[in-house]
Amino acid sequence: MAAEKERNYICIDLKSFYASVECVERGLDVMTTRLVVADSERSDKTICLAVSPALKALGIPGRCRVFEIPKGIDYIMAPPRMQKYLDYSAEVYAIYLKYISKDDIHVYSVDEAFMDVTEYLSLYHMTARQLGQTIIDDIFATLGLRATCGIGTNLFLTKVALDITAKHSPDFIGELDEKSYRETLWEHRPLTDFWRVGPGISKRLATYGMMTMKDIAHGNEDLLYKLFGVNAELLIDHAWGRESTTIADIRNYSSQSRSLTQGQVLMKDYSFEEGLVIAKEMMDVMCLDMVDKELVSKSFTLSVGYAKNTPVPGVHGSFSLDTETNASFILIPEIAKLYSQLVNKDYLIRRMYIVSNNVVPEEFMQYSFFVSPEEIERDKKVQKAVLEIKNKFGKNAILKGLNFEPGATTRDRNNQIGGHKA
Repeated sequence: MAAEKERNYICIDLKSFYASVECVERGLDVMTTRLVVADSERSDKTICLAVSPALKALGIPGRCRVFEIPKGIDYIMAPPRMQKYLDYSAEVYAIYLKYISKDDIHVYSVDEAFMDVTEYLSLYHMTARQLGQTIIDDIFATLGLRATCGIGTNLFLTKVALDITAKHSPDFIGELDEKSYRETLWEHRPLTDFWRVGPGISKRLATYGMMTMKDIAHGNEDLLYKLFGVNAELLIDHAWGRESTTIADIRNYSSQSRSLTQGQVLMKDYSFEEGLVIAKEMMDVMCLDMVDKELVSKSFTLSVGYAKNTPVPGVHGSFSLDTETNASFILIPEIAKLYSQLVNKDYLIRRMYIVSNNVVPEEFMQYSFFVSPEEIERDKKVQKAVLEIKNKFGKNAILKGLNFEPGATTRDRNNQIGGHKA
């Protein structure tokens, strides 16, 4: 059997993407302008969504809070424009498609994408580095955005090349294979610089004297499996620079279970009564989302986080029904009941999440003995009519009285993307 062909991947990341877009829109140099993307209407505790390279060069981290920027530094504060960033991201994706088929692209985030370029190198008579340089040059020439590029023989090495090696390269392109990875990064610190190694994992490894990828590669495998279970296999493979998953595997993956989530961090501390309004609003939006996707569920989870300095942790709980549904007249009272059972009236609220667990297509739904089919169908028709109006005239074109109660946030959130101004 012939040996499997070595693959070549590139990963392109748009530098300080949101901040760069704001600089380009203002006709300013991305690399020299001091700019942060943050909502000036919020308090100085709000997180900066992006910080320009010029501010990063002064030691200001990319996800700092506004008050953490030293007072003596002059900078532009640009309010977030999420739809604008999505539009730019789509234009960048269009540039990728000039060179690579969509079947060989995996969009990792709004500003980062992996590409399997194995079959394109002979077509273009280029090395992976030349192709990566061509694409990032095209992005800059077309949109004015600067990008970095990682190149590797598997997805893990490509990401590491992007995150670590490219930062120290004059052309902002990093390149790794298993051999060069072990030669240059096996003893690199801290471990948290590596993809998928968080502070918790790093701290547990350090307890047993494993401070580098080389330490992990030569560590006691039985101990690693005891510490991390089946996840130890991935950690060990990455320590050696190995990764078997391909972009084709990612595209072909289908999860056995699926959930939908609604969540928000509130702009201020909410009372018990205001929080109840939020819970009802979020379930209402969840019902519309399920109807729109033609999904149903019979299990729902509510998580509520209390305000800072509350002496007790947040709470969470679930309720289950006898059959799957997406009917708002059933689910809104159920979430209100669960909220009232879980939440302590003496404490203020700052975060809330609702999860629709293990959703399934509507055709799997069975009617309940306790609710008439006519009621279910009537609710569904109303929900579909609401969706049609919202899709045609905007999300705030039709609202419920609930959305005008004290503390309601749906009207504002309908004008946001990802919790920020559209």
